[in-house]
Amino acid sequence: MMNQILFSGVIGMFLTLVGTPLLIKLLARKGYGQYIRDDGPREHHAKRGTPTMGGIAFILATIAAYFLSKLITGKPPTFSGLLVLGLMGGMGLVGFLDDYIKIVKRRSLGLRAKAKMAGQLTGGIAFAVLSLQFADNRGNTPASTKLSFVQDFGWSIGPVLFVVWALFMILAMSNGVNLTDGLDGLATGASVLVFGAYTFIGVWQFQESCANAATLTNPSACYEVRDPLDLAVVSSALMGACLGFLWWNTSPAKIFMGDTGSLALGGALAGLAICSRTELLLALLGGLFVLITMSVVIQVGSFKMTGKRVFRMAPLQHHFELKGWSEVLIVVRFWIIQGICVIVGLGIFYAGWAADK
Repeated sequence: MMNQILFSGVIGMFLTLVGTPLLIKLLARKGYGQYIRDDGPREHHAKRGTPTMGGIAFILATIAAYFLSKLITGKPPTFSGLLVLGLMGGMGLVGFLDDYIKIVKRRSLGLRAKAKMAGQLTGGIAFAVLSLQFADNRGNTPASTKLSFVQDFGWSIGPVLFVVWALFMILAMSNGVNLTDGLDGLATGASVLVFGAYTFIGVWQFQESCANAATLTNPSACYEVRDPLDLAVVSSALMGACLGFLWWNTSPAKIFMGDTGSLALGGALAGLAICSRTELLLALLGGLFVLITMSVVIQVGSFKMTGKRVFRMAPLQHHFELKGWSEVLIVVRFWIIQGICVIVGLGIFYAGWAADK
């Protein structure tokens, strides 16, 4: 069954390695280039016109890799896997509309704020409601109404509050990745690391599943997750697709993911966390996205309350650009920060399992 994970990752990477340059040519021929804000770092003006909406490449590659891995191995799709892919596609569609309007109208702002929020809310609510359906023979639905860290804990918060909580996670993560996508390869490389972590988590949860309690050395430390192995298949497909895309997205980028890609990746991360019952752990596994988002919150809050800015520019990566750091230096150092977050997060995940032994 582990072949699914290998196949989905390899196919996802191959499809974006081969397909992204074809997308670049198509977008360039249509003149779908990135619009650069005048108030951003001066170095970014050279990127004006670079093809954008590159998220199309890894969204389609991920979906194709998932279903091809199922076809090759003869294993059926699961509701958990389909829901995460659906959330990714829905968020990606909102981002695509945003990118398309920016390009057609030649402005840095695409969808109106209310329209963009409405699209994200629609996709998020649909995912949250459906994720509480489709119980398996053990009564497990793709998501749980309990809060989770390394697994579920505490009392159920009920379906209504769960929908609100899921929406918060989806909006926070999709916008967090969107804010991080400011330098060539930064968001893509960081996402690869987190998807790698969720591939490991899915495999571990499958091996220690409560469905296999009779064969486990310590059944009390098992995981009640509906489709952990299939979540690993989705994570592997995303990791492979992002790796292949990174080949073309790294500095100097031949293509940008745009809001199409960043909203899709954020939605996928939130969906994986919710379905794997590691919701609060995502804040650590995706620590770079949280850090960059908080830099914007601090900057805006400080300016509104005191009239002063904490950073030269927000999000955080642009602060270091204005301090004279090169783009590649910032990206590599931020990847290291993200790698540390993943290592610590996985360590805590394992420690949570070991503590129950």
